[in-house]
Amino acid sequence: MSAPYAKTVMTANGKSRAGNGLGRAGNGQAAGGPPPVLLATLGAACISASAVLIKLAATGTASAAFYRSVLALPVLTALAVLEQRRRGPRPLRSRLGAALAGVFLAIDLVLWNHAIADVGAGIATLLGNLQVVFVTAAAWLLFRERPARGFFLALPVVLAGVVLVSGLADHAHGVRSVAGIEYGLGTSIAYAAFLLILRQTSAATPHVAAPLAEATLGATAGAAALGLMFGGWQLDIGWHAFGWLLLLAMTSGTAGWLLITSSLPRLPASLSSLLLLLQPAAAILLAAVVLGERPSPLQLGGAVVVCGGILVATRARGRSSRSRSPGRRPRAVGAAAGSPGPEGASPTGTAPARPPRP
Repeated sequence: MSAPYAKTVMTANGKSRAGNGLGRAGNGQAAGGPPPVLLATLGAACISASAVLIKLAATGTASAAFYRSVLALPVLTALAVLEQRRRGPRPLRSRLGAALAGVFLAIDLVLWNHAIADVGAGIATLLGNLQVVFVTAAAWLLFRERPARGFFLALPVVLAGVVLVSGLADHAHGVRSVAGIEYGLGTSIAYAAFLLILRQTSAATPHVAAPLAEATLGATAGAAALGLMFGGWQLDIGWHAFGWLLLLAMTSGTAGWLLITSSLPRLPASLSSLLLLLQPAAAILLAAVVLGERPSPLQLGGAVVVCGGILVATRARGRSSRSRSPGRRPRAVGAAAGSPGPEGASPTGTAPARPPRP
């Protein structure tokens, strides 16, 4: 999955976390802890291998989504229990909201797995990072949060990059590429819905592991339901596929998310967005080394255009949010807009970040 580009519930609680001694806003580093830049980089590295591991597992799209979720649940549940002992229980509404968000996460994962099969691990990862465009559009339509002018300038650049990435311009993939692009856009829309719902229902609590555990539970159930309805789901996947999906669950589904979401609130928005753009770039490189995927020169050029457009769009989004809240400190890149935050502010979503795709 992709890292969260825009403020998400996972990165929206910088104030409350700092108050609990987990970080210091403004200095960029937790007291006595490792540098947040290192944590964010390690998290992006964990997530960048997701699509490659999916390809190596070589199992059904719904099966891969189901197992990567269910295998992450024991660790996330244990962390959520420990977190609840320190910070208290979460309201039922927040728990149900996180589970509902997880259903959209399941849709995202299944569509993304289809995109990986059609256009390759590297290109599919890049397409999954387009969710910032849909988060911004939804925040404008639903919460009257008008994007800055830079977003409108970046949007046609991103779309032009998608056309190049698709391979249609140089016939790199042919007809399969059309379906792959559709799946890639669908996964970004589903992931944007996941981020918005999660923030809308859970932003008022300081918990990190609990919302992720609840969303992962919803994703497990959602993947099973999608597999039963549309096919592509089976419990007997073999030890080869099981091993790769277990590695995926432990790296991307748990470690990657927790590393990134714990470090982003302590980093400047500009640095966060740059670090998280390492994910699609690293995914394309890994796909070339491990899977032998060789994007054409036009596709690589399109990837650079898309990443540049995403960076401009998210930076513009961050500046727009700060201009509407002159008395508030800048927020970390990476979460979806959606509801009043913990401090009761009006809905804003800053530049990108992500929680990354688990």
